[in-house]
Amino acid sequence: MPDDVPHGPKHGTNTGHGFATRMAHGGRPGVREHGFVNTPVHRGSTVLYPSCEARGALNARSLEQVMTYGTAGGPTHFALENMVAEIEGGTRALITGTGLAACTLPLMAYLSAGEHCLIPDSVYGPTRRVAEGMLKRFGIETSYYDPTIDAAGLQALLRPNTKVLYTESPGSHTFEMQDIPALAEVAHAHGAKVLMDNTWGIHHFQPFTKGVDVSIQALTKYVGGHSDVLLGSVTVASEEDWVRVASAAREIGHYASPDDCWLALRGLRSMPMRLKHQYEAGLAVARWFEGRPEVLRVIHPALPSHPQHALFKRDFTGGCSLFGVVFQPRYDVKQINAVVDGLKLFGIGASWGGYESLALPTTQYITRTATDAGVLQGPTVRFHIGLEETADLIADLEAGLDGLPR
Repeated sequence: MPDDVPHGPKHGTNTGHGFATRMAHGGRPGVREHGFVNTPVHRGSTVLYPSCEARGALNARSLEQVMTYGTAGGPTHFALENMVAEIEGGTRALITGTGLAACTLPLMAYLSAGEHCLIPDSVYGPTRRVAEGMLKRFGIETSYYDPTIDAAGLQALLRPNTKVLYTESPGSHTFEMQDIPALAEVAHAHGAKVLMDNTWGIHHFQPFTKGVDVSIQALTKYVGGHSDVLLGSVTVASEEDWVRVASAAREIGHYASPDDCWLALRGLRSMPMRLKHQYEAGLAVARWFEGRPEVLRVIHPALPSHPQHALFKRDFTGGCSLFGVVFQPRYDVKQINAVVDGLKLFGIGASWGGYESLALPTTQYITRTATDAGVLQGPTVRFHIGLEETADLIADLEAGLDGLPR
C-alpha cells in the first residue's frame, strides 16, 4: 500500500470520534503532516515495477490496495474506499462508476445460471430492469416479494436454488420499511446472501450489525452532494465476501474516475452537516404537507403516521431528506404535474442528495408485480429537500397547492 494513502478502518484508525470529525479527518494526510490538506488526484493507467519479481509479488495481491494497473485503482480510489467502509461499518469497499453499477455488481458476483434471486417489489426501477434483462438472459430467475413481508412469509418463498435476498429499505418511491434483521436471519439459515441498497440510510443504518452481507450505496447522492458526480460503492465486512465481489469487479472491468473519487472525498467533508440539516428540513416540510387538505398521506419513515415507523425507530439513528406525498384522489396527474411545473425553487429531476430541492412526479413510475399494496390511491410526487431556507420552500409549495381547486 503506498505511503501517501491514508489508512482506513481495516487498519485501525476508527478512533471513536464522532461522525463529523471522522469525515473531516479520514482519508487524508494527518493535521501534523506537511503539505496540502486534501488527498491529491492520482491519475494513471500504466503502473511501473522495479523488477519482474516485484511485479509478480504485487499481482499476487491484486485484491488488496496495491497499485497493479489503473483499473485496480490508485491512492485517490483507496482513500475513498476507506472512507466509505468507515461510514458503512464494513472492512472493505469497492468504488464503481455509478450507483446502478453498484447494484448490479453483487448480483453478478453471487448468482449463476439456474439460480434464483428474491427482490422486493419496491426496488429501484433500474435494478428491476437488470433482473428482467441481463439476469433473465443469463438464466437467473427473479421473484418479487412484498417489501413488508415477515420472516414466515419469506421462508415460504425460498427455494433450494435461492442464492440472494436483495433488500432496499425504505423502498424506492413508496418508502416501505423492511425488517432486515428478521429477513437476514431466515436468508442466512437457507444459505443465501443478503444484499441491501442502503443509499437512503447512509450512516444512519449500519447494515453489518443487522445481518446484511453486502451494502450498496449510490455515492452520487449525499456523498457527492453537489449533483456533479456519478459514483457507487459496494461494501462488505468479511474477507470471503470481499474476494467474491472484488474478483467479479476485476473480471467485468469496473472502474471509477479518480477525479470523481476526489470530488466524492471533498463532498464527504461536509456530508454530516448537510445530511443533518436536510433530514431536519425534510421532516419539517413533510409535517407541513401532513396538515394540507390537498394531501391524502405523506410517506416518510420518520413520521409516526408511517406504517412501519416502529422499524425505523428501532433500526435507524436518523435519515435523509427524501420522501413521498400522495395527493387526494380528487386530483388527477395533470393537475399535480401543473403544480410541480409551477414551483420556483424545486427542480424536476431524477436524482437526489444534492444541495438543491427536487420534485419528481412518480405515479406512472411505480411497478408492482407481487402485490398491489404499493399502488397508491392518488397522484404521487417524490420530494427531495435541499439546503435552501425551509420557510422559502414551504412558501413555494403553499403557493402551488393554493392553486388547486378545493
